[in-house]
Amino acid sequence: MSEFLQFLINGLAVGSMYALIALGYTMVYGIIQLINFAHGEFMMMGAFVGAFTLNRLQGTPLAVALVISMLAAGLLAVLVELVAYRPLRRQPKIFVLTAAIAVSVLLQNLGRIVFGSSAVSFPAQFPQGSIGLESLGVWVEYSQLFVLGLSLVLMAALWLIVHKTKIGAAMRATSQDIDAARLMGINTNLVISFTFFIGASLAGAVGVFYGMQYSVDPLMGVQPGLAAFVAAVLGGIGSLPGAMIGGLLIGIIENLVAGYLSSTYQGAITFVLLILVLSIKPTGLLGRMAPVKV
Repeated sequence: MSEFLQFLINGLAVGSMYALIALGYTMVYGIIQLINFAHGEFMMMGAFVGAFTLNRLQGTPLAVALVISMLAAGLLAVLVELVAYRPLRRQPKIFVLTAAIAVSVLLQNLGRIVFGSSAVSFPAQFPQGSIGLESLGVWVEYSQLFVLGLSLVLMAALWLIVHKTKIGAAMRATSQDIDAARLMGINTNLVISFTFFIGASLAGAVGVFYGMQYSVDPLMGVQPGLAAFVAAVLGGIGSLPGAMIGGLLIGIIENLVAGYLSSTYQGAITFVLLILVLSIKPTGLLGRMAPVKV
């Protein structure tokens, strides 16, 4: 039982990062029906900016580095939306999807040119050790507590923005009908840019979380990005609660598979889940079937 609980805690820590990335996928899809396959590269940008800030600017607080990383990732996403996606918005969706894949590969190679191909490490931010729950026989590392706690804070902040602010109301209106929102006086271009900024900022935060526990390299966003995409589909693409639940579930399932079977199958299980979800319930756990206008 203690072994299962340990895998569960580890899975929640990883799953919270997947959930934050999945929120970006589902927000952008909810607004303009685009699967932004470059989203993992925004995470990579946040990780490198965080590593540069902490390594080069000695003494910089982690909170400051985190904010800088989120801003850098968010601004990169706004630039990508403006240059690569906005000119294609009225084109068939396959054009924009192809552009998203091209942007992903472009950013990976730009990362190699700018940051180099070698892995970069974050300086230690937390004392080594963990908190033991001796009655349950499990241990929670300090970094895991930080990731879980701050992930919940960011998710709560996103919920407040979407449901309690004027820009959040504009986002929900644009998501329901972008043309009607435009006729009602909503600046839909601004709403779309803000959506990209918020989603990429969350990915940038994950880049810092990820970098604190693993190394940072230009391809680091590929696997978490794909896992988060599966999480968004599992939860119901376009559903914010679904993205959170899907991310946590993917993280838990991956850790259970790695613990009880082998880490060899850890990456493959996400794609097995994707096939099952698309075959059995294409709308995901909390998604709804929407009519397509033709």
